[in-house]
Amino acid sequence: MRESHLDAVARIDESRLWQRHVEMAAIGAIPGNGVDRPALSATDIEARKVLIGWARERGFGIAMDPIGNLFIRRAGTDAQAPPVMTGSHMDSQPRGGRFDGMYGVLAGLEALEAIDEAKLSTRRPIELVVWTNEEGGRFQPCTMGSAVFTGARKLEEFLDVRDNEGIRLGDALATTLAATPDVDAHPFNTPAAAYIEAHIEQGPLLENSAKVIGVVTGIQGLRWFNIEVFGKTDHAGTTPLAMRKDAVRDAINIINALRELTRDPADVTRFTVGRMLVTPNSPNSVASHVLFSVDIRHTDREVIDRLGKLVEPTARAALEQCTMSITSTLHDDPCQFDRDVVAAVEQAAEALSIPSMRITSGASHDANYMARVCPGGMIFVPCTGGVSHNEAEDAKPGDLAAGARVLTAALLNLADRP
Repeated sequence: MRESHLDAVARIDESRLWQRHVEMAAIGAIPGNGVDRPALSATDIEARKVLIGWARERGFGIAMDPIGNLFIRRAGTDAQAPPVMTGSHMDSQPRGGRFDGMYGVLAGLEALEAIDEAKLSTRRPIELVVWTNEEGGRFQPCTMGSAVFTGARKLEEFLDVRDNEGIRLGDALATTLAATPDVDAHPFNTPAAAYIEAHIEQGPLLENSAKVIGVVTGIQGLRWFNIEVFGKTDHAGTTPLAMRKDAVRDAINIINALRELTRDPADVTRFTVGRMLVTPNSPNSVASHVLFSVDIRHTDREVIDRLGKLVEPTARAALEQCTMSITSTLHDDPCQFDRDVVAAVEQAAEALSIPSMRITSGASHDANYMARVCPGGMIFVPCTGGVSHNEAEDAKPGDLAAGARVLTAALLNLADRP
């Protein structure tokens, strides 16, 4: 590693990085040390403004695209060269933690500042991106901002998507864009030389293996569906069971059938129903309508393809009293990251004598879409007990700083390549 690169790495400020996590965690804070910061919400806007303020203090360029992805740029000596990019997201799950997504944003900013403090020039610009609606907790599907930016999906597909309160994404997006009017416009699908995303692992492997850096080699594939079951509202006390069209009962039948479909003795397949809306949602009425989500994941493309194709016939076969409709909301194949980017991360960890291991991501990330359009990779750091999407999510300041050091070294390596 070059001596100048080591100087930049040494300027990673563990205290500053930690304090910024504390400040961001106060925006949307909930009991239990967690956060509730939905995409395109008032708290999301507040977090964006804080980040923009920090970037402006450094004189970095700031821009936003039409879906609200936020770009913070440190210029390179070759203004025409595609940037090396890093980033993550600031939206959270409804009962989320302080580090999921936010760490990748703040580690990226810390890397830019450390490079700036070392007064290094890079041939390529280095750009930090904050992706809109990675979580999909408020508006489905997830990883929406990166999907639209890379051209995998169209913005128009999502504008009429509504949250649980009936608010259109298009309206929430307009509010967010209007709240930050003094930034430059950024087009979709601009070229990138490479992309590295830093993130907490959201699992226990690093902690259990006493490793600090996860060199991520890929992301498992997933299929998301919304299933709606249509029945009829009746009185819970007077309507015989045989005469009912109970949407909840058939929804349970479908969920049990899908659980059997995805049963895996090796415990590689992941099956989750995480969202359910019931109408009329009254304790003494038979449900007339149920909408629920289905999330299936696997590392093998053939397996995830087979399971995805079987979801609808399995669900229809489980119906007893009602009718149903099914909508595919997300279709991501397993992703393998670029060998050179993986090597850059691994070599940075080795050069800095930080214990590392190769690892596959079980969670989806914006890096999945970026890896379709440029060489991509990820850096994981441990989270306590592997807990994530939970108020108890936690990480050690030293591990966060170590990840930021590896990120800085890898970004500099890539930014100076031809």
